[in-house]
Amino acid sequence: MCGIFGVIDKRRQMMDGSGIRQALSMMNERGSGEGAGYVAYGIYPDYRDCYALHVFFDDACESKAAVDATLEQWGTIEHDEAIPTYDQQNLRVPCTPWRYFFKPDPSLAPEKDIITNLVMRINACVNGAEVVSSGKNVGVFKAGGPGGRPEEVADYYRIEDYEGYLWLAHNRYATASPEKWERPDPFNLHDWSVVENGKTTTYGTNRRYVEGFGYRCSISTDSEVITYLIDLLVRRHGLDINLAIRALAPPYWEDIDRMPEAEQNLNRAIRFAYGPAAMNGPFTVVAANPDMMVGFTDRGKLRPMVVGECGDRLYIASEEVAIRAMEPKVESITRPAAGEPVIGRAAP
Repeated sequence: MCGIFGVIDKRRQMMDGSGIRQALSMMNERGSGEGAGYVAYGIYPDYRDCYALHVFFDDACESKAAVDATLEQWGTIEHDEAIPTYDQQNLRVPCTPWRYFFKPDPSLAPEKDIITNLVMRINACVNGAEVVSSGKNVGVFKAGGPGGRPEEVADYYRIEDYEGYLWLAHNRYATASPEKWERPDPFNLHDWSVVENGKTTTYGTNRRYVEGFGYRCSISTDSEVITYLIDLLVRRHGLDINLAIRALAPPYWEDIDRMPEAEQNLNRAIRFAYGPAAMNGPFTVVAANPDMMVGFTDRGKLRPMVVGECGDRLYIASEEVAIRAMEPKVESITRPAAGEPVIGRAAP
């Protein structure tokens, strides 16, 4: 089930979180009431040069001291504080959401390598701490467990107080570990954030593949693995996003056989090189980084994806009603075919 939603303003004009809250609430029947989440880009202009690390602490004393010490080995904590929250009657809160504004020491390693390694190390080795977002000028706000409906999660963080030019949101249909706050989407690793509707039947193969490149999958969700796959293919291997999507959701072999020769050769090369990264099963993925929002489905389109456009804004959602809730005057609605990715790019 799951309901997903994304919007990007291509001119980087800011939108507060009230519209995204309304849009996701229109797909309440797609969730189980046990988890939801939001991510926004551009929300921390005062710390735009820092990596904003959002961390869930089970114990804000002991686990925080361990995270502080780990971060200080690799850079400077410019500022840290509890993320402002507002109690909701039905939402059980098992942890303390915290945020750090952190500058890695570039003399030790490339910045994104440092951040990647810190996220892997903290999530795997620090008991009672989980990093849920780690990018510059971006933040993830999510919660799991009973009472975790989209409205309650939005109101717990009061997301209408944040302004971003790109938002993703996810209404979770919990099938495992509904009590864990870190499990709902969005999932994030520095630049990239992912929301997914569906289930990849290749999870084990995909996970072993990314772990072979040093990633540690500590949450055991599809979106965690998809985020690491995108980071691996785009940042570390240097693939254009279109080629990365072909690797993750490749055409059927019989479709490749009908392509012109040059395109056949390209798609065969991608499938041979990145076979273990290919995802199977029913899914729709919406991914984002500071410069773009991308939507794609499995090659049979077994989960819905609806696209809307209005002026400079591009919308991707599980249902048309969610787009119209945020943009009643939407100018066009389309439903891309299976294997047809949608990419919206923000101005430089």
